[in-house]
Amino acid sequence: MKNVFIHYRWFIVLAINAVLFFAAFFMPVLWYAAIILLFTFAALTIIDILLLFGGNRTLEMHRIVPDRWHLAEDNPVRLQLKNRFGYTIKVECIDEVPVQFQIRDFVLYKQLSAGQEDLISYELKPLSRGLYRFEHIIAFVTSPLGLLKRRIVMDEPAEVKVYPTTRYLKNYQLMATSDRNQMAGTKKIRRLGHSLEFEQIKEYVNGDDIRTINWKATARKNNMMVNTFTDVRAQMIYCVIDKGRSMKMPFEGMTLMDHSIKSALTFMNVALHRHDKVGLITFSSAVQDIIPAEASPGQMNKILETLYHQHTDFLDADFERLVTVTRHKLSQRSFLMLYTNFESLTSLERQMPFLRGLAKRHLLCVVFFENTTIKELKDAQPDTTEGIYTRTIVDRFDYEKKQMVKELRRYGIIAVLTTPEKLTVDVVNNYLELKSRQSI
Repeated sequence: MKNVFIHYRWFIVLAINAVLFFAAFFMPVLWYAAIILLFTFAALTIIDILLLFGGNRTLEMHRIVPDRWHLAEDNPVRLQLKNRFGYTIKVECIDEVPVQFQIRDFVLYKQLSAGQEDLISYELKPLSRGLYRFEHIIAFVTSPLGLLKRRIVMDEPAEVKVYPTTRYLKNYQLMATSDRNQMAGTKKIRRLGHSLEFEQIKEYVNGDDIRTINWKATARKNNMMVNTFTDVRAQMIYCVIDKGRSMKMPFEGMTLMDHSIKSALTFMNVALHRHDKVGLITFSSAVQDIIPAEASPGQMNKILETLYHQHTDFLDADFERLVTVTRHKLSQRSFLMLYTNFESLTSLERQMPFLRGLAKRHLLCVVFFENTTIKELKDAQPDTTEGIYTRTIVDRFDYEKKQMVKELRRYGIIAVLTTPEKLTVDVVNNYLELKSRQSI
Protein backbone atom coordinates (compact mmCIF):
# COMPACT_ATOMS: atom_id res chain seq x y z
CA MET A 1 0.00 0.00 0.00
CA LYS A 2 2.97 2.32 0.39
CA ASN A 3 3.09 2.68 -3.41
CA VAL A 4 -0.58 3.77 -3.69
CA PHE A 5 -1.13 7.52 -3.94
CA ILE A 6 -4.47 9.28 -4.33
CA HIS A 7 -5.07 11.59 -7.29
CA TYR A 8 -6.83 14.89 -6.70
CA ARG A 9 -9.75 13.63 -8.87
CA TRP A 10 -10.49 11.01 -6.18
CA PHE A 11 -11.06 13.76 -3.62
CA ILE A 12 -13.20 15.74 -6.04
CA VAL A 13 -15.52 12.77 -6.63
CA LEU A 14 -15.61 12.07 -2.88
CA ALA A 15 -16.52 15.70 -2.19
CA ILE A 16 -19.34 15.59 -4.76
CA ASN A 17 -20.66 12.43 -3.12
CA ALA A 18 -20.57 14.07 0.32
CA VAL A 19 -22.49 17.08 -1.01
CA LEU A 20 -25.16 14.76 -2.45
CA PHE A 21 -25.58 13.00 0.91
CA PHE A 22 -25.90 16.37 2.64
CA ALA A 23 -28.45 17.60 0.09
CA ALA A 24 -30.43 14.35 0.51
CA PHE A 25 -31.55 15.51 3.99
CA PHE A 26 -33.45 18.30 2.29
CA MET A 27 -34.27 16.53 -1.00
CA PRO A 28 -34.73 12.77 -0.34
CA VAL A 29 -34.77 12.03 -4.03
CA LEU A 30 -31.01 12.68 -4.10
CA TRP A 31 -30.42 9.84 -1.60
CA TYR A 32 -30.54 7.17 -4.30
CA ALA A 33 -28.26 9.22 -6.58
CA ALA A 34 -25.74 9.54 -3.75
CA ILE A 35 -25.87 5.78 -3.03
CA ILE A 36 -25.39 4.91 -6.71
CA LEU A 37 -22.47 7.35 -6.98
CA LEU A 38 -20.87 5.96 -3.82
CA PHE A 39 -20.94 2.35 -5.02
CA THR A 40 -19.84 3.37 -8.51
CA PHE A 41 -17.00 5.37 -6.99
CA ALA A 42 -15.92 2.42 -4.82
CA ALA A 43 -16.07 0.05 -7.80
CA LEU A 44 -14.00 2.39 -9.97
CA THR A 45 -11.43 2.71 -7.18
CA ILE A 46 -11.09 -1.08 -6.98
CA ILE A 47 -10.86 -1.33 -10.77
CA ASP A 48 -8.18 1.38 -10.80
CA ILE A 49 -6.15 -0.57 -8.22
CA LEU A 50 -6.40 -3.70 -10.34
CA LEU A 51 -5.37 -1.79 -13.45
CA LEU A 52 -2.33 -0.32 -11.76
CA PHE A 53 -1.16 -3.33 -9.74
CA GLY A 54 -2.64 -6.37 -11.44
CA GLY A 55 -0.50 -8.86 -13.38
CA ASN A 56 3.03 -7.99 -14.41
CA ARG A 57 2.23 -4.45 -15.43
CA THR A 58 5.08 -2.05 -14.89
CA LEU A 59 6.99 0.88 -16.33
CA GLU A 60 10.60 0.29 -17.38
CA MET A 61 12.91 3.24 -16.76
CA HIS A 62 16.56 3.78 -17.52
CA ARG A 63 18.79 6.86 -17.24
CA ILE A 64 21.25 7.68 -20.02
CA VAL A 65 23.97 10.07 -18.90
CA PRO A 66 27.55 10.57 -20.15
CA ASP A 67 30.51 9.75 -17.93
CA ARG A 68 31.90 13.28 -18.25
CA TRP A 69 30.27 16.69 -18.01
CA HIS A 70 31.68 20.13 -18.75
CA LEU A 71 31.61 22.94 -16.21
CA ALA A 72 29.20 25.85 -16.80
CA GLU A 73 27.66 24.19 -19.86
CA ASP A 74 24.26 22.62 -20.48
CA ASN A 75 24.82 18.87 -20.27
CA PRO A 76 22.14 16.45 -21.54
CA VAL A 77 20.39 13.77 -19.48
CA ARG A 78 17.88 11.34 -21.00
CA LEU A 79 15.35 9.06 -19.35
CA GLN A 80 14.27 6.04 -21.40
CA LEU A 81 10.69 4.91 -20.58
CA LYS A 82 8.79 1.85 -21.84
CA ASN A 83 5.10 1.23 -21.10
CA ARG A 84 4.37 -2.38 -20.02
CA PHE A 85 0.83 -1.73 -18.72
CA GLY A 86 -1.08 -2.64 -21.90
CA TYR A 87 -3.01 0.64 -22.03
CA THR A 88 -2.28 4.36 -22.25
CA ILE A 89 -0.80 5.85 -19.09
CA LYS A 90 0.25 9.25 -17.85
CA VAL A 91 3.60 9.48 -16.08
CA GLU A 92 4.94 12.03 -13.60
CA CYS A 93 8.67 11.32 -13.48
CA ILE A 94 11.01 12.57 -10.75
CA ASP A 95 14.71 12.10 -11.35
CA GLU A 96 16.78 12.50 -8.17
CA VAL A 97 19.42 14.84 -9.55
CA PRO A 98 22.71 15.42 -7.67
CA VAL A 99 22.48 17.42 -4.46
CA GLN A 100 24.80 20.10 -5.87
CA PHE A 101 21.88 21.50 -7.91
CA GLN A 102 19.55 21.80 -4.90
CA ILE A 103 16.48 21.21 -7.10
CA ARG A 104 13.43 20.13 -5.08
CA ASP A 105 10.60 20.63 -7.60
CA PHE A 106 11.93 18.65 -10.54
CA VAL A 107 9.03 16.83 -12.26
CA LEU A 108 8.78 15.62 -15.88
CA TYR A 109 5.50 14.68 -17.54
CA LYS A 110 4.90 12.14 -20.31
CA GLN A 111 2.00 10.21 -21.84
CA LEU A 112 2.72 6.75 -23.23
CA SER A 113 0.45 4.50 -25.25
CA ALA A 114 0.46 0.71 -24.81
CA GLY A 115 3.93 -0.72 -25.50
CA GLN A 116 5.36 2.67 -26.43
CA GLU A 117 9.03 3.42 -25.73
CA ASP A 118 10.10 7.04 -25.55
CA LEU A 119 12.74 9.39 -24.17
CA ILE A 120 12.48 12.35 -21.84
CA SER A 121 15.39 14.76 -22.24
CA TYR A 122 16.51 17.61 -20.04
CA GLU A 123 19.71 19.55 -19.38
CA LEU A 124 21.67 20.42 -16.25
CA LYS A 125 24.29 23.14 -15.88
CA PRO A 126 26.88 22.39 -13.15
CA LEU A 127 28.68 25.37 -11.63
CA SER A 128 31.29 23.47 -9.65
CA ARG A 129 33.75 20.74 -10.53
CA GLY A 130 33.85 17.32 -8.89
CA LEU A 131 31.82 14.13 -8.66
CA TYR A 132 28.04 14.32 -9.12
CA ARG A 133 25.81 11.40 -8.11
CA PHE A 134 22.31 10.60 -9.37
CA GLU A 135 20.04 8.48 -7.20
CA HIS A 136 16.63 6.90 -7.90
CA ILE A 137 14.15 7.45 -10.70
CA ILE A 138 10.64 7.79 -9.27
CA ALA A 139 7.54 7.60 -11.47
CA PHE A 140 3.87 8.11 -10.57
CA VAL A 141 1.70 6.25 -13.08
CA THR A 142 -1.96 7.12 -13.69
CA SER A 143 -4.41 4.85 -15.53
CA PRO A 144 -7.17 6.14 -17.87
CA LEU A 145 -9.52 6.29 -14.85
CA GLY A 146 -7.19 8.75 -13.15
CA LEU A 147 -8.33 8.19 -9.57
CA LEU A 148 -5.16 6.72 -8.11
CA LYS A 149 -1.42 6.78 -8.79
CA ARG A 150 1.08 3.98 -8.57
CA ARG A 151 4.60 4.83 -7.46
CA ILE A 152 7.40 2.95 -9.21
CA VAL A 153 10.96 3.40 -7.93
CA MET A 154 13.96 2.34 -9.98
CA ASP A 155 17.37 2.15 -8.31
CA GLU A 156 19.49 3.79 -11.02
CA PRO A 157 22.54 5.33 -9.32
CA ALA A 158 25.01 7.02 -11.63
CA GLU A 159 28.14 9.09 -11.09
CA VAL A 160 29.31 11.84 -13.40
CA LYS A 161 32.62 13.67 -13.25
CA VAL A 162 32.38 17.39 -13.98
CA TYR A 163 35.53 18.62 -15.71
CA PRO A 164 36.60 22.14 -16.66
CA THR A 165 35.16 22.94 -20.03
CA THR A 166 37.30 22.14 -23.08
CA ARG A 167 34.77 23.56 -25.51
CA TYR A 168 36.87 26.58 -26.47
CA LEU A 169 40.21 24.83 -26.90
CA LYS A 170 39.89 24.48 -30.66
CA ASN A 171 38.97 28.15 -31.02
CA TYR A 172 42.50 29.08 -29.91
CA GLN A 173 44.42 26.42 -31.82
CA LEU A 174 44.42 28.52 -34.99
CA MET A 175 46.12 31.33 -33.04
CA ALA A 176 48.72 28.85 -31.85
CA THR A 177 49.54 27.37 -35.25
CA SER A 178 49.34 30.50 -37.42
CA ASP A 179 52.60 32.31 -37.97
CA ARG A 180 51.10 35.77 -37.99
CA ASN A 181 53.94 37.23 -35.95
CA GLN A 182 56.25 37.19 -38.96
CA MET A 183 53.57 38.88 -41.05
CA ALA A 184 53.46 41.65 -38.47
CA GLY A 185 57.20 42.24 -38.92
CA THR A 186 58.16 41.35 -35.37
CA LYS A 187 61.90 41.62 -34.85
CA LYS A 188 63.49 38.51 -33.42
CA ILE A 189 65.93 39.05 -30.60
CA ARG A 190 68.38 36.80 -28.84
CA ARG A 191 66.87 34.97 -25.90
CA LEU A 192 68.61 34.89 -22.58
CA GLY A 193 69.52 31.40 -21.48
CA HIS A 194 68.51 29.80 -24.78
CA SER A 195 69.84 26.33 -25.60
CA LEU A 196 70.73 24.42 -28.74
CA GLU A 197 70.08 20.88 -29.88
CA PHE A 198 71.99 18.91 -32.52
CA GLU A 199 70.42 18.83 -36.00
CA GLN A 200 72.88 17.29 -38.52
CA ILE A 201 76.50 17.06 -39.78
CA LYS A 202 77.28 18.84 -43.04
CA GLU A 203 80.28 19.95 -45.10
CA TYR A 204 82.01 23.11 -44.07
CA VAL A 205 81.29 26.25 -46.12
CA ASN A 206 82.68 29.76 -45.75
CA GLY A 207 80.99 31.49 -42.86
CA ASP A 208 80.41 28.42 -40.68
CA ASP A 209 81.59 28.68 -37.09
CA ILE A 210 84.93 26.85 -36.83
CA ARG A 211 84.07 25.96 -33.23
CA THR A 212 81.46 23.52 -34.57
CA ILE A 213 83.95 21.43 -36.59
CA ASN A 214 83.40 17.72 -36.02
CA TRP A 215 86.96 16.32 -36.13
CA LYS A 216 85.93 12.67 -36.10
CA ALA A 217 83.61 13.13 -39.07
CA THR A 218 86.31 15.16 -40.80
CA ALA A 219 88.81 12.31 -40.40
CA ARG A 220 86.33 9.76 -41.79
CA LYS A 221 85.25 11.85 -44.77
CA ASN A 222 88.66 13.40 -45.45
CA ASN A 223 86.77 16.67 -45.79
CA MET A 224 85.95 19.44 -43.35
CA MET A 225 82.66 18.61 -41.58
CA VAL A 226 80.76 20.75 -39.08
CA ASN A 227 77.89 20.16 -36.66
CA THR A 228 74.73 22.21 -37.15
CA PHE A 229 72.42 23.10 -34.30
CA THR A 230 68.95 24.52 -33.96
CA ASP A 231 67.30 26.40 -31.13
CA VAL A 232 65.33 24.25 -28.75
CA ARG A 233 61.69 24.95 -29.49
CA ALA A 234 60.22 23.29 -26.44
CA GLN A 235 60.32 25.67 -23.47
CA MET A 236 59.25 24.77 -19.94
CA ILE A 237 55.91 26.37 -19.06
CA TYR A 238 54.02 25.93 -15.79
CA CYS A 239 50.55 27.09 -14.82
CA VAL A 240 50.63 27.89 -11.10
CA ILE A 241 47.12 28.10 -9.61
CA ASP A 242 46.44 29.67 -6.24
CA LYS A 243 43.78 27.74 -4.27
CA GLY A 244 43.68 30.07 -1.27
CA ARG A 245 40.67 31.97 0.01
CA SER A 246 41.32 34.95 -2.27
CA MET A 247 40.34 32.72 -5.22
CA LYS A 248 36.98 31.82 -3.65
CA MET A 249 35.37 35.07 -4.81
CA PRO A 250 32.37 34.28 -7.07
CA PHE A 251 31.70 35.56 -10.57
CA GLU A 252 28.68 34.38 -12.60
CA GLY A 253 28.14 31.40 -10.29
CA MET A 254 31.75 30.16 -10.43
CA THR A 255 34.75 31.00 -8.29
CA LEU A 256 37.82 32.82 -9.57
CA MET A 257 39.68 29.52 -9.35
CA ASP A 258 37.16 27.91 -11.72
CA HIS A 259 37.73 30.71 -14.23
CA SER A 260 41.49 30.32 -13.75
CA ILE A 261 41.35 26.57 -14.42
CA LYS A 262 39.32 27.15 -17.57
CA SER A 263 41.86 29.72 -18.76
CA ALA A 264 44.84 27.55 -17.81
CA LEU A 265 43.58 24.61 -19.86
CA THR A 266 43.15 26.76 -22.94
CA PHE A 267 46.54 28.40 -22.43
CA MET A 268 48.32 25.05 -21.98
CA ASN A 269 46.64 23.66 -25.09
CA VAL A 270 47.89 26.65 -27.09
CA ALA A 271 51.38 26.23 -25.62
CA LEU A 272 51.46 22.57 -26.65
CA HIS A 273 50.58 23.55 -30.20
CA ARG A 274 53.47 26.02 -30.07
CA HIS A 275 55.78 23.06 -29.28
CA ASP A 276 56.32 24.02 -25.64
CA LYS A 277 56.26 21.69 -22.64
CA VAL A 278 53.49 22.38 -20.13
CA GLY A 279 53.15 21.48 -16.48
CA LEU A 280 50.96 22.31 -13.50
CA ILE A 281 51.43 23.45 -9.90
CA THR A 282 48.58 24.02 -7.44
CA PHE A 283 49.08 25.44 -3.96
CA SER A 284 47.37 27.06 -1.00
CA SER A 285 48.81 26.67 2.49
CA ALA A 286 50.99 23.95 0.94
CA VAL A 287 51.97 22.88 -2.55
CA GLN A 288 49.54 20.05 -3.36
CA ASP A 289 50.08 19.05 -6.97
CA ILE A 290 53.12 19.20 -9.24
CA ILE A 291 52.93 17.78 -12.77
CA PRO A 292 56.34 18.06 -14.51
CA ALA A 293 56.32 19.91 -17.81
CA GLU A 294 56.05 17.56 -20.79
CA ALA A 295 54.86 17.67 -24.38
CA SER A 296 53.55 14.10 -24.51
CA PRO A 297 50.14 13.36 -26.10
CA GLY A 298 48.61 12.37 -22.78
CA GLN A 299 49.76 15.45 -20.86
CA MET A 300 46.47 17.35 -21.22
CA ASN A 301 44.46 14.37 -19.97
CA LYS A 302 46.77 14.06 -16.97
CA ILE A 303 46.31 17.75 -16.16
CA LEU A 304 42.56 17.54 -16.68
CA GLU A 305 42.25 14.61 -14.27
CA THR A 306 44.18 16.59 -11.68
CA LEU A 307 42.15 19.77 -12.04
CA TYR A 308 38.60 18.43 -12.13
CA HIS A 309 38.35 17.86 -8.34
CA GLN A 310 40.35 20.87 -7.09
CA HIS A 311 38.67 23.11 -4.50
CA THR A 312 39.55 26.35 -2.77
CA ASP A 313 40.03 26.43 0.99
CA PHE A 314 39.72 29.12 3.65
CA LEU A 315 43.45 29.54 4.26
CA ASP A 316 45.82 32.10 2.81
CA ALA A 317 48.15 30.92 0.07
CA ASP A 318 51.72 30.32 1.27
CA PHE A 319 53.92 31.94 -1.39
CA GLU A 320 57.05 31.33 0.67
CA ARG A 321 56.50 27.58 0.48
CA LEU A 322 55.84 27.89 -3.24
CA VAL A 323 59.24 29.53 -3.71
CA THR A 324 60.94 26.80 -1.67
CA VAL A 325 59.30 23.95 -3.57
CA THR A 326 59.93 25.42 -7.03
CA ARG A 327 63.59 25.99 -6.13
CA HIS A 328 64.01 22.26 -5.52
CA LYS A 329 61.61 20.86 -8.12
CA LEU A 330 62.21 23.15 -11.11
CA SER A 331 65.87 22.87 -12.01
CA GLN A 332 65.51 24.59 -15.39
CA ARG A 333 64.50 28.18 -15.95
CA SER A 334 60.78 28.13 -16.85
CA PHE A 335 57.90 30.42 -17.65
CA LEU A 336 55.45 30.55 -14.72
CA MET A 337 51.88 31.71 -15.35
CA LEU A 338 50.65 32.43 -11.82
CA TYR A 339 46.88 32.75 -11.33
CA THR A 340 46.13 34.54 -8.08
CA ASN A 341 44.29 37.58 -6.76
CA PHE A 342 45.19 40.65 -4.72
CA GLU A 343 42.46 42.96 -3.50
CA SER A 344 44.74 45.57 -1.94
CA LEU A 345 48.21 46.96 -2.42
CA THR A 346 49.08 45.86 1.13
CA SER A 347 48.35 42.20 0.31
CA LEU A 348 50.61 42.43 -2.73
CA GLU A 349 53.44 44.06 -0.77
CA ARG A 350 53.23 41.24 1.78
CA GLN A 351 53.89 38.68 -0.97
CA MET A 352 56.26 40.78 -3.08
CA PRO A 353 59.51 39.33 -1.63
CA PHE A 354 58.39 35.83 -2.61
CA LEU A 355 57.24 36.92 -6.06
CA ARG A 356 60.64 38.52 -6.59
CA GLY A 357 62.25 35.27 -5.47
CA LEU A 358 60.32 33.42 -8.18
CA ALA A 359 61.21 36.04 -10.78
CA LYS A 360 64.94 35.67 -10.08
CA ARG A 361 64.97 32.05 -11.22
CA HIS A 362 62.08 32.02 -13.70
CA LEU A 363 60.16 34.26 -16.06
CA LEU A 364 57.09 35.11 -13.97
CA CYS A 365 53.72 36.37 -15.17
CA VAL A 366 51.19 37.22 -12.44
CA VAL A 367 47.53 37.14 -13.47
CA PHE A 368 45.08 38.77 -11.07
CA PHE A 369 41.55 40.10 -11.35
CA GLU A 370 39.68 43.35 -11.52
CA ASN A 371 36.70 43.61 -9.19
CA THR A 372 33.78 43.77 -11.63
CA THR A 373 31.46 45.25 -8.99
CA ILE A 374 33.87 48.11 -8.42
CA LYS A 375 34.15 48.58 -12.16
CA GLU A 376 30.36 48.91 -12.47
CA LEU A 377 30.22 51.41 -9.60
CA LYS A 378 33.02 53.42 -11.19
CA ASP A 379 31.03 53.82 -14.40
CA ALA A 380 27.95 55.07 -12.51
CA GLN A 381 27.44 58.79 -11.95
CA PRO A 382 26.73 59.58 -8.25
CA ASP A 383 23.84 61.95 -7.49
CA THR A 384 23.73 61.64 -3.68
CA THR A 385 26.17 62.20 -0.85
CA GLU A 386 26.35 58.46 -0.21
CA GLY A 387 27.04 57.92 -3.91
CA ILE A 388 29.93 60.40 -3.79
CA TYR A 389 31.47 58.59 -0.82
CA THR A 390 31.07 55.27 -2.62
CA ARG A 391 32.63 56.67 -5.78
CA THR A 392 35.62 57.97 -3.79
CA ILE A 393 36.26 54.54 -2.25
CA VAL A 394 35.83 52.87 -5.65
CA ASP A 395 38.36 55.24 -7.23
CA ARG A 396 40.82 54.39 -4.48
CA PHE A 397 40.48 50.63 -5.10
CA ASP A 398 40.83 51.17 -8.84
CA TYR A 399 43.96 53.25 -8.28
CA GLU A 400 45.46 50.53 -6.08
CA LYS A 401 44.90 47.90 -8.77
CA LYS A 402 46.81 50.02 -11.27
CA GLN A 403 49.56 50.58 -8.72
CA MET A 404 49.88 46.82 -8.29
CA VAL A 405 50.59 46.43 -12.00
CA LYS A 406 53.27 49.13 -11.83
CA GLU A 407 54.80 47.61 -8.71
CA LEU A 408 55.09 44.18 -10.31
CA ARG A 409 56.58 45.51 -13.52
CA ARG A 410 59.09 47.56 -11.53
CA TYR A 411 60.72 44.29 -10.47
CA GLY A 412 60.61 42.72 -13.92
CA ILE A 413 57.46 40.69 -13.28
CA ILE A 414 54.91 40.53 -16.09
CA ALA A 415 51.46 41.57 -14.82
CA VAL A 416 48.06 40.84 -16.38
CA LEU A 417 45.12 42.65 -14.78
CA THR A 418 41.87 41.38 -16.27
CA THR A 419 38.26 40.43 -15.62
CA PRO A 420 37.12 36.78 -15.42
CA GLU A 421 35.24 37.06 -18.72
CA LYS A 422 38.33 38.33 -20.58
CA LEU A 423 40.81 36.15 -18.70
CA THR A 424 41.46 33.51 -21.36
CA VAL A 425 41.87 35.99 -24.21
CA ASP A 426 44.26 38.22 -22.25
CA VAL A 427 46.41 35.29 -21.06
CA VAL A 428 46.72 33.71 -24.50
CA ASN A 429 47.47 37.04 -26.16
CA ASN A 430 50.12 37.80 -23.57
CA TYR A 431 51.74 34.40 -24.15
CA LEU A 432 51.72 34.79 -27.95
CA GLU A 433 53.24 38.26 -27.63
CA LEU A 434 56.05 36.89 -25.47
CA LYS A 435 56.62 34.11 -28.00
CA SER A 436 56.77 36.59 -30.86
CA ARG A 437 59.43 38.60 -29.00
CA GLN A 438 61.16 35.33 -28.15
CA SER A 439 61.11 36.22 -24.48
CA ILE A 440 60.11 32.62 -23.72
